[in-house]
Amino acid sequence: MSFLSLREHRPPLQTIDGEPQVCGPAGAEPSAAERSPRPARRWSVPPRLRSLITAPAVIIAVAWLAMIIIAAIRPTWFTAVDPYAVVGPNLSGPSAQHIFGTDQIGRDLFARVVHGAGLTVQATVIAVGVGIVLGSLIGLLAGALGGWADSLLMRGVDVILSIPGLLLSLAIITVLGYGTLNVAIAVGLGSVATCARVMRSEVLRVRVSVYVEAARSCGVRPIGVLFRHILPNAAGPVIVLAVLDFGTAMLAVSSLSFLGYGAKPPAPEWGSLVSAGRDFLDTGWWLTTLPGLVVALTVLAANRLARHLEGSERTV
Repeated sequence: MSFLSLREHRPPLQTIDGEPQVCGPAGAEPSAAERSPRPARRWSVPPRLRSLITAPAVIIAVAWLAMIIIAAIRPTWFTAVDPYAVVGPNLSGPSAQHIFGTDQIGRDLFARVVHGAGLTVQATVIAVGVGIVLGSLIGLLAGALGGWADSLLMRGVDVILSIPGLLLSLAIITVLGYGTLNVAIAVGLGSVATCARVMRSEVLRVRVSVYVEAARSCGVRPIGVLFRHILPNAAGPVIVLAVLDFGTAMLAVSSLSFLGYGAKPPAPEWGSLVSAGRDFLDTGWWLTTLPGLVVALTVLAANRLARHLEGSERTV
């Protein structure tokens, strides 16, 4: 039988409602499973987001931090009062008109706290950025290079760790000079050692993984292995440390501002607000209590969020 005759005797394609059916025997009807529509794919909540939703304390902490960040970016959303203008009698207690009362000159304390969030948060973010970037770079190089480079870098880290962070920041400010930016840089340099140790330990753990060895076997360059495979998988604990350092750095920045190393008056930095009200504890307790309470709540919220992220990282 020729090829043409085979084509002539080929059975026609089975059709259902005009649609050709390629598979299945001739004349066979589709099964009930084939006719029934596929179930819709359900969206599952990620484990970290699920743990966040089921933790009310974490939700409150995130809401408070979000409000502080919004106040730092858009303070006029919370108050339209000029933080430098005299709006009432001096040392007037908290009231419906002035939520936090007025200071020793008659300026609205709530407006000064809200507008001071920008200075304090900006200095804190710079401090955390300096510490995380420099510390991660030192830890990454120490863990990846090993040998004498690892020993040299980590002995320097040990020397920095032997000095208290606040004392080291004071020494750096003495060299750099006063100001909010210098305070932020000093606090960031004081936290480099902690981040370097965390990053080094993660790099030592990740670099012996199977996928890293596979990348090296495939001929990937060492710099590619370092930044494409090791760094992304070692950054998790460092990110958690950055959130934890946010609260610590804010406390350090406020402490140095309280001592007079930060922004010059009348800048409404949180630490300087607490420092300005310490001379009026008998007649104006709110001048130190309320700004200090805002600082304490922000630090506690950042620490609570960091602890939650640390627990989620360990679980995953």
